Order: sequence, then structure tokens, then C-alpha cells
Amino acid sequence: MTRKIISSLKLYGGHLGWIQPVATFVLIFAVAIAISVIREQDIHWAGLLAMVFFYALMYGVGLMAASLKGSHLEDMIVAGRSMPLWIGAFSMAATWVDGGYINGTAEYTYSTGLVWAQAPWCYALSLMLGGIFFARKMRRQQFMTMLDPLERRYGQKLTACLYLTSLFGDIFWSAAILTALGTTFGTILGMDFITSILLSAAISIAYTRAGGMWAVAFTNVLQVVIIVIGLAVVVFFVTPEVGGLSRAIETYQQGMGDKAAIFPPFAGWKDPAWGNAYWNWWDMALLLILGGIPWQGYFQRVLSAKNENTAAGLSLLAGAVCLSVAIPAALIGVVGYNVRWTDFGTTAPENPAMILPYVLRYMTPPVIAALGLGAVAAAVMSSVASSVLASSSMAAWNIYRPLVKPTASREELEKVVRVAILFIGIAATIVGLKVQSVYALWYLCSDFVYCILFPQLTTALFFKRANRYGAAAGLVTSFILRMGGGESMLGIPAIIPYPMIENGVVLFPFRTLAMTSGLLMIIVVSLLTQRSCPPQPLERAKDAELESSSVGPMEN
Repeated sequence: MTRKIISSLKLYGGHLGWIQPVATFVLIFAVAIAISVIREQDIHWAGLLAMVFFYALMYGVGLMAASLKGSHLEDMIVAGRSMPLWIGAFSMAATWVDGGYINGTAEYTYSTGLVWAQAPWCYALSLMLGGIFFARKMRRQQFMTMLDPLERRYGQKLTACLYLTSLFGDIFWSAAILTALGTTFGTILGMDFITSILLSAAISIAYTRAGGMWAVAFTNVLQVVIIVIGLAVVVFFVTPEVGGLSRAIETYQQGMGDKAAIFPPFAGWKDPAWGNAYWNWWDMALLLILGGIPWQGYFQRVLSAKNENTAAGLSLLAGAVCLSVAIPAALIGVVGYNVRWTDFGTTAPENPAMILPYVLRYMTPPVIAALGLGAVAAAVMSSVASSVLASSSMAAWNIYRPLVKPTASREELEKVVRVAILFIGIAATIVGLKVQSVYALWYLCSDFVYCILFPQLTTALFFKRANRYGAAAGLVTSFILRMGGGESMLGIPAIIPYPMIENGVVLFPFRTLAMTSGLLMIIVVSLLTQRSCPPQPLERAKDAELESSSVGPMEN
């Protein structure tokens, strides 16, 4: 094994190939520290050294995975279709548990009640539904990406349009969580916001380009371990400061009322405290549950699994892991609700999104704060690496291969994946640095994934008579109905006169309306146009695959 590692490291340049990746890591951190010193930032050096250790560990694991598992096309995109259950489950969980997941769970638990912290149980249910209904069928067909069934049913050009929704979703998702990390770094370590984002993005991009799916998967396992340990230790240290966990929960329930529950009252629309917000709650819940399925980051793990049973099993196990990781994050929100901040020499955070950084900075010793920050950093890096790799894989396989150069070899596609990782990673970093409304953009793209991609993928997989005309009609219908509701965070006004508008926000579940209408439109138009546009089969013989692309069959 030692010989294999040494031989693989030569890929980085000569007999001393190990020098380049190590030098790259040292250079990235040296530049980050130099920038912070020049800007006269009040850096917490002990915490910074702890972060250097965490990042070095993740960077090293990523490069080690690349050296052991290889970096051919199938290795980069689908891990050679040999990923075992435990690695796949931890990798999938790490992808979903990003910085926004942890920070957001703490924030909403603290500010608006546990009932609005929907992401934990919704994403867990999303993964489980994906495992039950989607994973086996996708893995059985030996697809390379989530877009393959769309390409086979609806053609290459329409699939390219649908790719844009996924691409922008991944870019804005990465940018949003990088922004969250930059804020957290600044609060706890005193490091410059820009430097924090550049540092995390550079490390993530570096090991993702080196080893593709295997590098991401192995680092994901390490990142989940760091997240679980880090958050658990933080909860253990801070709960005594508010009289213990039982007392904190009791006080929280008394203060929040029915918003301290996971679900709203059964007849919440009759409750004046809920009103129209009840329907908005269900709209957002369905968006997270069903909209959490059609992401390449999810299907990349499914398609990397050793077999169908592993693909389904890792989805179910990952859902359980996601739900368990949210528990300490929610408890941190409960603790924050109970704290008298004047006892710690400060005032309550003006922005509820800062509750997790505040708890880490003011309520824990420096070492524990660094451990908690390591958990947040691990969560961010795992999701950034996964989302960037996801869009890069589709760019090479579903855009470059069929539309730009159908005769591209596997070696050429590997290079395209690596170039795409670099450019998409840079794009996400720039958006995180420049766009102030990055969270709003991410939410909007998440809406598009739910409203547009979910009905397209569902019909492509399960409706044999779906055709290109139906898909186009469904796309237009979903887009018009979604954008007709506007987007208050981006200042986009509502065009369609939906009911239930309060303070300029449409509480009517128009997102679910857009999704279901698009789904029905695909079915109806497809049935009406069977003769003029015959449906294409989802299954494809290996001989046909060989003729359509010089890269040959996807699996022997």
C-alpha cells in the first residue's frame, strides 16, 4: 500500500511529488494569515491553529483518497460504482448537513421556534423517500448523473436547459454556506470575512480536483465525525450555564408555546396565531422534502453505490444521521433562548443568525469554541466540495459530451471535470463575496429545483409515455406559476394575484401549485402528443450506448 501511495503522489510532480500538495496547503494558509495581519485583525491564534489542524487533516485525507482510489472518469464521478454502505451514508449525510443546516437550525429554534426549523426532519424524510422510490431505479439503470434519465426521455437540448437550474442551485448553495462560514470565522477567530471564505473555498476545490468523488467521500466521513463530536461537546459545556438541559427546555416550551413543537397544530389554519402562515409552513415543508430529492449531490452517492440495495440503504441511513446531527444544533438554539447575555459581558445578537457563533464565543472555553467552529467548517467544506463536484460532473457528462464534443474520450472528460470544478468553485466563491442577497438567490434556486426539476425527473423515471413536448410544457408552466408569485427577498413583485398576501409576502402555497401543475402538464401534453412526438425509452442497450458516445458503456 505504501508503494501505491508513493507512486500515486508522483502524479503531483516527480519523485518528490508530495512537496506540491503540502506546499499548496501551507501557501494557502500563509496567504490567509498574512492578509489578516495586514488588515490588523484581532486574531485568536489558538483557535486559528486548531483550524489549521482541522483543514490539514481534511486536505490530507482528500489527497490520500485520490492516491488510493484513482482518478479515472468513473472514479471521479461515481467512485467506480464501488462505494460501500457506511461511506456512502456518511458522505450523503455530510453533504446535506452544511453550515446553513447547523446555523439555520440553531437560528430558527432560537428566534421563531422549533416548528420553523423544518430542514432537519424534512431533509431526513427526503433522503428516506429517495431511498425508497428513486435510488434503486437510478442505480439499476447505471446512470452517470441525475440528468441522464432526462436526456434519454427528453433529449439533449431540453436537458441542457434543465441543467441551468441545478447549476445555479449548486453555485448559490455553495456561496450561501461559504458566507455563513465567513461570518462565523469573523465572530470567533477575528479573521477577515473575505479571507475566511477564500481559505475554505481553496482547500475544498483543491482536494476535490485531486480525487473527485472518492476524495469528497472520504473527507465527508471525517467531517461527519468532527461535526458530531464538536456539537455534542459544545452542548455539554453550555447547558450548565442555563441551569441544565431539562430546565432550559421547560423554559423554552413555556416561552414559545405551540411553536416549540416540531409540527403546527392539526387545525392550525383556524388558530389566529397561525392563520395563513399554516399553509406557507406546509408549502415550505413539501419544498424541502420533495425538492431535496432532485439534486446531483444526492444521486451522485446513489450512483456510486455498489448495488441497488446499497443505494437504497445508504439513503435511509443518511436520513437518520442527518436527523441526529440536528439535535445538538437545535439544543444550542434552546440554550441561546435561555441566556442572559449581560452575564457574559455582551448583549443579545441583533441578528438571530449569529446565535451559534455567540454561544461558541461567549459561553465556551477557547478550545471548545475552536472545536465547535471546526464542526461548522467541516459542514461547510463537505457541502461545498459535494455541490461543486456535482455540477462539474453534469457539465462534463451531460453538456460537454453530448453537445460540444460527442467523440470526447474518457481522459478528455476527466480534464473537463477538473476544469469545471475550478471554474464553478471560483464562481461560487465570487458570489459569496459579492452578492449580499446570496441566501435569497439560494432559496429561489431551491424553489426551481422543487417546482421544475422534481416533476421532470419523476415523470422521466416513472411515466413511460412522457415525451419532449410534455416536458417543455411542464417546464414553462412551472416557471410561470413560480415566478408569478414573485420573491420578496429579491424585490421581485408578484404578477399572478395569488390570495393570502400579508406584508407583501405570498403565503398561499404557490410553489406546490407550480410543481403539481407542471407535473400534470407533462402527463397531459405527453398523452396528447404521442403520435407527433413518440416517447423515448429510458432503458438503453449497451450497443446503442457505444454508438452514441466514444466513452463506451458506463459499467461492465
